[in-house]
Amino acid sequence: MRSIWNGAISFGLVSIPIKLVNATESHAVSFRQIHTEDGGRIRYRKVCELEDREVTQAEIGKAYEDADGAMIPITDEDLSQLPIPTARTIEIVAFVPEDRIDPLQMGSAYYLAASGAPAAKPYTLLREALKRSNRVAIAKFALRGRERLGMLRVVGDAIAMHGLLWPDEVRAPEGVAPEGGVTVRDQELDLADALMDTLGEIDLDDLHDEYREAVEEVVAAKAAGERPPESREEAAPGKVLDLMAALESSVRAARESRGGEGGGTDEEAEVRSLSQRKTASRRTPKETGGKKSTSTAAKKTAAKKAEPKKSTAKSGASAPAKKTAAKGTAKKAAGRSTAKESARSTGRSTAKKTASRRRSA
Repeated sequence: MRSIWNGAISFGLVSIPIKLVNATESHAVSFRQIHTEDGGRIRYRKVCELEDREVTQAEIGKAYEDADGAMIPITDEDLSQLPIPTARTIEIVAFVPEDRIDPLQMGSAYYLAASGAPAAKPYTLLREALKRSNRVAIAKFALRGRERLGMLRVVGDAIAMHGLLWPDEVRAPEGVAPEGGVTVRDQELDLADALMDTLGEIDLDDLHDEYREAVEEVVAAKAAGERPPESREEAAPGKVLDLMAALESSVRAARESRGGEGGGTDEEAEVRSLSQRKTASRRTPKETGGKKSTSTAAKKTAAKKAEPKKSTAKSGASAPAKKTAAKGTAKKAAGRSTAKESARSTGRSTAKKTASRRRSA
């Protein structure tokens, strides 16, 4: 691997000569710009505005643009003589636990390679000290024209350095989270936990860039004069109206995709208990409504039965009979209109019989 920066690690009074090497690489498919009419390459040329001609790389330097548009030339010699100790040195300033570093600050990753045999011993010393302390080193260094912050940690038998953003370069998450007033029920959290347990862990080495592979297939097909493969049409996700139902469906789908692994007993217990609660809650209003309609029918029947009461109010013996008839009629009046008609006829016949008995007496 080719080094991109040479310098030293300053560890107290110990100096460790090192080379900075990129720890990552991009496998993204790159494209060129072309003229769509004839396929010619589109190129960008560096042209001097004053002379209106193309210049070579050797003729190009740096300059700082002032507020009024004036250009202030800055040479590499000016930058190399900056009065800071980090121009060619990675200066370790502190050792902290790794969880103190916010992942939002992490940027590019580099490997620090020992430069020559004299650097082997102090390099190994720093590596083992980091291992034993379970901490990371915070350092300052200069790269590509600016001073940067870095975090040194052990990766295998090497020391890696992550470029860090300065704390004031990380924005606060203001206005990002939903506004207050949103509540999450325990049942929803239980199903979310079940979904996370079902998905479980994964070996990151098994993941790959499917987009890049698809682009490579298209390029290979067009290069061979064949028709590019058609994309699979995926169903658009529907609008989620019931969060609980969506979570239950997600748990079932995840377990089916994993071949039923992840504890089928837990799935049955959670899904069944939630569906029973829903069924009970749906039945309750119907039962309550039935009681209300029965009591209303009973009141109406009692009101209708009150008419023959006027003619038989003097008879103490007929009062219990009327109450019994009213109660029986109220029970029958909960559903059908036919029952109401029979109750009326029964009440009338009972009243006539009672009246005839009183006359005979």
